[in-house]
Amino acid sequence: QVQLVESGGGLVQAGGSLRLSCAASGSIFSTYGMGWFRQAPGKKREFVAAIARSGGITYYADSVKGRFTISRDNAKKTVYLQMNSLKPEDTAVYYCAATPPYASAGTEASTYDYWGQGTQVTVSS
Repeated sequence: QVQLVESGGGLVQAGGSLRLSCAASGSIFSTYGMGWFRQAPGKKREFVAAIARSGGITYYADSVKGRFTISRDNAKKTVYLQMNSLKPEDTAVYYCAATPPYASAGTEASTYDYWGQGTQVTVSS
């Protein structure tokens, strides 16, 4: 079992930056593939970024490629999402997710068994 707690959300102007953090507890963090998803009001939850257990492989949605960077620090049991050049359409609740132990990170929500409570990101125009 792993528990996930996101932080770092907030209100930012278009063009600004935020860094989200997701702290994990309860199990060996390095055994989990990690991902970030987001859900805007009235829309389905969508994939944002994912990172392999070792951190050596990353995946991004086309809508955030070149603007967002996912990283992880296995010693601190934390995954990060650095968000630059934010746009109003990035406004959403952002969720951190973890795969079952030793599973590969991916772009589908069904890949992940564990989810955080979410953190709100609002980008004003």
